[in-house]
Amino acid sequence: MEPFGRYLNVVDVEATCWEGPPPPGQVSEIIEVGLCVIDTFTLERVARHRLLVCPQRSEVSAFCTTLTGWTAEELEGGLSFRGACQLLQRDHHADLRAWASWGDYDRRQFERQCLAEDVPYPFRNRHTNVKAEYSRAHGLTRKLGMAEALAYARLPLEGRHHRGEDDAWNIGALVLSLMERGAWVE
Repeated sequence: MEPFGRYLNVVDVEATCWEGPPPPGQVSEIIEVGLCVIDTFTLERVARHRLLVCPQRSEVSAFCTTLTGWTAEELEGGLSFRGACQLLQRDHHADLRAWASWGDYDRRQFERQCLAEDVPYPFRNRHTNVKAEYSRAHGLTRKLGMAEALAYARLPLEGRHHRGEDDAWNIGALVLSLMERGAWVE
């Protein structure tokens, strides 16, 4: 059993999207869950994961593929949304660990999709909006996007932006920068 509070899950989701509003009958749904695990005792990113999710109520648009790199064909073999939520709990202790994301989009998207698909919410209620915490800690009047925050912190953007696994890893670096300066809210 892991020590309570030792690990933090940093989550970034990618979802089906369109250049404008969704086509009739389609809704935005999660296609990738990126996860970076932070050891809060050693202040290290200790694991990174990617869960691909096959969309059931929408199609992957050309715009979505350009943004995320994911094609409909690549996602066909993905988990169901229910399966992804179960895996988050079973393998990544999502119901026990605190979690964080850049902004509230990821939290709200999980809440919406869990409600719409009658899937139990996989996370513990302790969520931190890293974007808000980063702005507060740095005294910024405007909330930066993740890539802007990395540049502001003089940290490299690792991997591909708008790829969940890579974005979660990069957000993890920003969380660590806050922890190292004593500005992380427990």
